[in-house]
Amino acid sequence: MTVDAHFHIWRRDDLPWLVGPMQPRIFGPYKPIRRDYLIEEYLLDIAGQGIEASVYIQANWPPERAREEVAWVASVADRTGWPQAIVGYADLTREGALREVLALAGEKRLRGIRQQLHWHANPEYRFAAREDLAAHPLLQRNVAGLGEMGLVFELQVFAGQMAAAAALAEAAPETTLVLQHAGMLEDLSEAGIEAWRRGMALLARRPNVVAKLSGLGTFLRRLDAAHVAMVAAETIRLFGPERCLFGSNFPIEKLWTDYAALVAAYRDAVAPFGAAAARAVFEETARRVYRL
Repeated sequence: MTVDAHFHIWRRDDLPWLVGPMQPRIFGPYKPIRRDYLIEEYLLDIAGQGIEASVYIQANWPPERAREEVAWVASVADRTGWPQAIVGYADLTREGALREVLALAGEKRLRGIRQQLHWHANPEYRFAAREDLAAHPLLQRNVAGLGEMGLVFELQVFAGQMAAAAALAEAAPETTLVLQHAGMLEDLSEAGIEAWRRGMALLARRPNVVAKLSGLGTFLRRLDAAHVAMVAAETIRLFGPERCLFGSNFPIEKLWTDYAALVAAYRDAVAPFGAAAARAVFEETARRVYRL
């Protein structure tokens, strides 16, 4: 039994980066997925893998269409029963952001907000306009407000931003922060891994942060079982399995693998921690965090 806590569906015409000239993306060339990826294809991808529920994570529609994105995904769920939970978008650096979130929360499946804060010296890896958005006072207040509304915040940062992200978690103690892609380890040098490990330890000390094991092929551009095992083991040791959860990041990972191979790599990575840990990572944590 598995909950997929991170996947996307989309219509090509709704995403600026899928139309017009090819734009650089953090996951590299993406021509094979530069098309509609609808729930019917996702359900074919997960068939036979024991997936019982899934969480849709916002897919960077134009910001002014955030309500439309949630409404469209909700209509898909009404029609098919999938996904069971939705994470939308709001710009939490803006005054009035929580009023916009309240409007999104009219959809009963809304469980959280993702605003991508990751910034990198490499412009191809950069998304946020500034490196220090996690320290933005208004964003911190708005993230705290999400917890008061029963919503989570999907936290996406690189290792160099984790100290500020830990401060954000401390400023919003009633809000669960879900760390995307296990902290986005992109520098696989000895020094890079150690910097990531130190940052992850800082975040693990905040009890309101959980870690999502997802997107681990992003910088390798392949499914590497040894890499998945290393990141999963380090993350589970730091956070404990009860604060870790699995996400496929489909269809992005479909660029280099299929769903069965992906799930198998993660199951093999978690297996050394025992059956109880596997239940937590693949089901229980996600059900608790996203109220499934």
